[in-house]
Amino acid sequence: MMRVPEAFAAIMATVRDFGTETVPFEKATGRVLRETIYADRPFPPFDRVMMDGISIYYDSYIRGQRVFGLEDVQAAGMPQMQLRNLADCMEVMTGAVLPDLTDTVIPYEHLDISEHEGFRRFTIVKEVKKGQFIHRAGSDAPEGKPLLEPGIRLGAAEAGVLATVGKTQVLVSKLPRVVLIATGNELVPVENKPEAHQLRISNIYNLAAALQGLGIQAEMVHLPDDIQHLTTHLNKLIPAADLLICTGAVSAGKYDHLPEVLKKAGMQEIFHTVQQRPGKPLLFGAFQNGPVVFALPGNPVSGFMCYYRYVQPWLKACLQDAANKPEFAVLEEDVTFDKPLEYYLPVKLKCSPEGAWLATPAVYHGSGDLASLLLADAFMALPADQDVFRKGSSFPVWKFR
Repeated sequence: MMRVPEAFAAIMATVRDFGTETVPFEKATGRVLRETIYADRPFPPFDRVMMDGISIYYDSYIRGQRVFGLEDVQAAGMPQMQLRNLADCMEVMTGAVLPDLTDTVIPYEHLDISEHEGFRRFTIVKEVKKGQFIHRAGSDAPEGKPLLEPGIRLGAAEAGVLATVGKTQVLVSKLPRVVLIATGNELVPVENKPEAHQLRISNIYNLAAALQGLGIQAEMVHLPDDIQHLTTHLNKLIPAADLLICTGAVSAGKYDHLPEVLKKAGMQEIFHTVQQRPGKPLLFGAFQNGPVVFALPGNPVSGFMCYYRYVQPWLKACLQDAANKPEFAVLEEDVTFDKPLEYYLPVKLKCSPEGAWLATPAVYHGSGDLASLLLADAFMALPADQDVFRKGSSFPVWKFR
């Protein structure tokens, strides 16, 4: 039985690059960036007005002038205008180019506005600082500055940056072809009403949902516990996949045929069973010039935990996702676990006033208790070399929310 660190290292040793592809930036959300995105011009590209009001030549103010006549209006989207008389002002709108020969903006809130015989007058009623309320050209980023680096997962903020630099096509990690296989004679389709001895298929649906978080749409298949049936269908699925994720039929039961069938199909077994609970009967292997295989236990919590502890980190590494490390949380209660196994405890997370994650053990009735996952946010990894885990101790957590 392999220890968790060795099992994880063996898995990560098989990381491969699925390649890259170019996609429209509108469809790149959730994908991993594989190129550097540069500012195509200074940001902002001009001295930008930050408040609705007027712009003036500051030296006129410093010489004691407080009342300014209006020359014109500079609105957002208009080419830059020029102040003709330095004793006057320009009315300016947020987002507009700062008019030439002006260098300071006074918002409407700092002005008294009057009108006499069709002429508007602006009286400054609050102290003015030179250059106030101006977003200077290039102050956010000079032209050519890297704005987005490879390895980030593109989200809403990144979409805005791609749009503003005119990056309509973006290079991202290519997604793998994933097949999810549920095994078991006891399983029936979700839309069916199960008999007393049957269960609806559920494991591959929570795994499919987790994969969708990485942008991956997996093919889903149900296979019975029959050697011939498994062999026939796996031989068809293997050439078309980069990753096979199987659930069930990997323990030592009379009908657990999957390990034997996979080996006969050409899979090199890297390990089978890990020193952990839940998820001890985890099978991992790879086909030469073919897919990697994670055969997860059939119990729903076991398979779910194994996905977040092993499959997702492997996938993120393959996609070159830079954010691929566990976080740590502080245990809120004493926990005892006296088996020589790494224990993955479902926990509910909350943030302390100091900014630390706090983990409260969730109500949990074993690896068949799928509903317990509704009460948890993560699995806390409690090491195999301890029996008692004290409140206030910090351990890694693998989040699934």
